[in-house]
Amino acid sequence: MSRIGKKPIQIPKGVDVKIDEGEVNVKGPKGQLSTPLPSGVTAKVDNGSLLIERQDDEHRAVHGLARALIANSIKGVTDGFTRQLDVVGVGYKVEQKAGALLFSLGYSHPIEFPIPKGMEVKLDRMQKTIPQYQTTISITGTDKQRVGQLAADMRGLRQPDAYKGKGVRYSEETLKLKPGKTGK
Repeated sequence: MSRIGKKPIQIPKGVDVKIDEGEVNVKGPKGQLSTPLPSGVTAKVDNGSLLIERQDDEHRAVHGLARALIANSIKGVTDGFTRQLDVVGVGYKVEQKAGALLFSLGYSHPIEFPIPKGMEVKLDRMQKTIPQYQTTISITGTDKQRVGQLAADMRGLRQPDAYKGKGVRYSEETLKLKPGKTGK
């Protein structure tokens, strides 16, 4: 039996869970999300908690996955998810325009990055000990997968350099810089 799959999900106050055929719809103070249920997995509400059950051992692999995805939906509509990126490098900068971010990352042209609907992006300048630190980008949304994908797409614009650490990186990411030609 899956240890994660059999744990009940507590439904907080103010969250409405509806189970339709093949999907679970979650509505809360921050928005609404729907999570598809894999075949062989069912969900039911029991005493203020949500239980995920599987038909047999053939569906064992998706049992814990379905529970984790539904738990992320419930957390997303109540608290939301946040991912932070740091822009590091001399001359690298980010500006916020209407519905987009404008990146200057050392290329011959600025990059305009559109912000999808349902996502919130903030730019901050914090006290950090990173050399050549410029800006922190905070991405907030209800869907954990979309927040993570947006952060990965932004990081992919200019991944951190292995020698100086310049580029766009996750705030919690630690880089081990390579020594240059003269370093040993």
